[in-house]
Amino acid sequence: MYITRPAIVEDAQTIARYNLAMAEETEGKTLDLETLTDGVRRVFAEPGHGRYLVAESEQGEVVGCLLITYEWSDWRNGQVWWVQSVYVHPGHRRRGVFKKLYAAVRALGESTGGVCGYRLYVERDNARAQQTYRGLGMSATPYLIYEDMDG
Repeated sequence: MYITRPAIVEDAQTIARYNLAMAEETEGKTLDLETLTDGVRRVFAEPGHGRYLVAESEQGEVVGCLLITYEWSDWRNGQVWWVQSVYVHPGHRRRGVFKKLYAAVRALGESTGGVCGYRLYVERDNARAQQTYRGLGMSATPYLIYEDMDG
């Protein structure tokens, strides 16, 4: 059994380690842990950037996390919540951890009001994650993502 809760600043190191592992697993990228930890801590310091949710095991261990960020949709006159930095510890995968986290996102969005949708992006080759998202009622979009990132 897992519970979800809003992350607290004391979870920052675990979230940063999980983000490090996720980047390596899904994209083969090695991120700088110090920069990553600073970025996670900044979300706690400046809540306008987003909010983290975590899942805990019965033993109180954080076994999964995600970040919610916000996009304004003028078309819908509401916020779209982006689900990012999703990670579930390998020993707890395929046990409903993400399902619980996503349900918490939806419940939070409904209680907040003004949220008109939820989005996430996934690597093209991550078939297992895509299957999970489809199983939760999400669907692929016709959009591609382009970016212009420093470095």
